[in-house]
Amino acid sequence: MIRFRPARREDVAAVVALLADDDLGAKRETGALSGYLAAYDAMRAEGSNHLIVGERAGKIVATYQITFITGLSLRATRRAEIEGVRVRGDLRGQGVGADLMADAEARARAAGCGLIQLTSNATRERARRFYERLGFTASHIGFKRDLS
Repeated sequence: MIRFRPARREDVAAVVALLADDDLGAKRETGALSGYLAAYDAMRAEGSNHLIVGERAGKIVATYQITFITGLSLRATRRAEIEGVRVRGDLRGQGVGADLMADAEARARAAGCGLIQLTSNATRERARRFYERLGFTASHIGFKRDLS
């Protein structure tokens, strides 16, 4: 059984390891831990930005970030943005991801959100099928621009 909870600062290294545990992440999650710790501290200070971990037998095995956004569009619908969804490689395909997304949805509903949204890299075909099985619709085209 996986228990989802807010991440603690001491969980950051394990979260970064999960983020790096695939082809895309291995190429981009190469920074010093100090940068990730600073980002964690900033997230905590924002109040609406939360890092969640899934723990089993004392080990971090899953993670996601959820940010609550208040805005005017869609009749002022509050939304939850999900980022950085990861499940430890040896646990993929065992329902952990579905449990993780159920946890995210419960947190979004509790925060008064009427919409939950996420993006997934276009090369992640399995992820796309996974999200569609959970009822997500690929309704928009996402754009990103690197500002570095």
